[in-house]
Amino acid sequence: MPDSRIPATKVCRFIHAAMERLGLPAEDALTVAQLMTEAEMQGSDGHGVIRLVPYARRIRAGGVNVRPHIRIAKEKAAMALLEGDNGMGHLVMKKAAQVAIAKARQCGVAWVGARASNHAGPASLYARMALEHDMVGMYFAVGNANHLPPWGGLDMLLSTNPIAVAVPAGSEPPVVLDMATTVAAYGKVKARAQRGEAMPEGWMIDRQGRPLTDPRRAEEGFLLPIGGYKGYGLALVIGLLAGSLNGAAMGSEVIDFNHDDKTPTNTGQAILVIDPDAFGEVDDFKARVDKLARELRASERMPGVERIWLPGEQSHARRIANERDGLALSPTLRTQLDALARELAIPPLAES
Repeated sequence: MPDSRIPATKVCRFIHAAMERLGLPAEDALTVAQLMTEAEMQGSDGHGVIRLVPYARRIRAGGVNVRPHIRIAKEKAAMALLEGDNGMGHLVMKKAAQVAIAKARQCGVAWVGARASNHAGPASLYARMALEHDMVGMYFAVGNANHLPPWGGLDMLLSTNPIAVAVPAGSEPPVVLDMATTVAAYGKVKARAQRGEAMPEGWMIDRQGRPLTDPRRAEEGFLLPIGGYKGYGLALVIGLLAGSLNGAAMGSEVIDFNHDDKTPTNTGQAILVIDPDAFGEVDDFKARVDKLARELRASERMPGVERIWLPGEQSHARRIANERDGLALSPTLRTQLDALARELAIPPLAES
């Protein structure tokens, strides 16, 4: 059975209703719903609607504070540390982005870290928030489960620890890099398992070092870092900056939210915002980004390559297509959402 297409507005209304029924205030429920829908819109299916059922399970088990007091715990002119109070990560990081943007407007640059947060969806959601203000955004996080051992080891003490960078452009789409420090984010493994699809070789290996391609057997192995030992080093450094620096979980302290619904994860995240206006005319900077983007796209291609893509271009195209055609949700996911609707006594997705 092919994936069905659902208008994004209908998906957003459904998530909003579910989050409100789970106890979030209406405004917070809407924020989470909008960000989860945006994740699906840009093609981040491993971090979009597929996460609603696990979020609901964790909220109902008491693992997330549905009415957090998200506040600045410490700050200086160009930095701040947010106390997330175990709230939904979407709420914590939207607040972090807002604080960073305001501080960058005054100081030219701002770094805001967060602790006591939770999973917040794809990294690019928050880096992209700076684009609305013609600023550069960078996002870092400690993943919510360890799937990566130190290079040459077997004990999984590191996560996918993502990084995202969003750079504004003029007439070209913004340059948006969103990547895990592993070859694939674990959310992509979950999405493959739900769709009944195999993983490509190179995503995971088992504990004997053999390729692991069945996503249903993911717990028998671990993810591979990008670039070998360099990816391991990058995951470590991002974890130090987003986790250890903020007093958040890192290493053996990381809670696997796939198996533990009750323990607060103390997730650490950080956002860096740079205002190009501190370096010169913003329009001149954006014109230089446009020029470079066109040079890269027009450069000579290898045989068989139809197009050279810049980071974020394919997500930009998916967003346009999904606005036009609706969001593709697998039959398995639709069934799960219908079951959740019955449990929460809210209208099913088809009637949202």
